Amino acid sequence: MSNFNELINSEKPVLIDFSAEWCGPCKMMAPILVQLKDMMGESVSIVKIDVDKNPHLSKLYKIQGVPTLIIFKKGKIMWRQSGVLQAAQLKPILKQYI
Repeated sequence: MSNFNELINSEKPVLIDFSAEWCGPCKMMAPILVQLKDMMGESVSIVKIDVDKNPHLSKLYKIQGVPTLIIFKKGKIMWRQSGVLQAAQLKPILKQYI
């Protein structure tokens, strides 16, 4: 948990993908996030968190459905949305927080 807090308190934006192994749309997000990382480089961190393996985080951030994407910066939630988004949709959202 302390690693998670260090991560979200970063100066650079952190996109957390709350997902699950059994979730079809979550599987669709994996290549999209790889593409997004290629587009954004080191300006952002992108992390996938399994809600089934981290129920305390799911409860803390009130994750109702997966995938849920949350952008953190300096420990604050800057943006949040559920569902699959394309890299081209996520890039301008993330750029606002760099």
